[in-house]
Amino acid sequence: MKNVVVLDKKALLEIANGEKKFDNRKNNTGRPVNKKSARQARLAKQAFYANVNDKFVSGAKFKIKNNTYKYSAGENGNLGCIVGAEFGIHECNVSYIGRTKVQGYTFVLGKKVNVELNLKTLKFVK
Repeated sequence: MKNVVVLDKKALLEIANGEKKFDNRKNNTGRPVNKKSARQARLAKQAFYANVNDKFVSGAKFKIKNNTYKYSAGENGNLGCIVGAEFGIHECNVSYIGRTKVQGYTFVLGKKVNVELNLKTLKFVK
């Protein structure tokens, strides 16, 4: 009778929600992960892209040359604008936010100037 396990309601809910493994494993598949495999490299790249996208959308400050900027989201989930981090001065409107690229535009002397930021190369500051 060594294989019989008595579970209470709390343990059953944890197992059902995926918080606890039934056989007490700690997310161990029993074999080492090959960090150099193509799959692991792709997953690491995807995680990096998601991380920089989240930083940008959440309004983290980033630096371009010697100036610091941040993204300010629009109302009701609309696209926002990029503002100067020091004084909050409007710099450009954002027209597209992708996984690795942000496109925007501004007007200089009556002409529309397109701006494109590569999220992979932005330097985020604290």
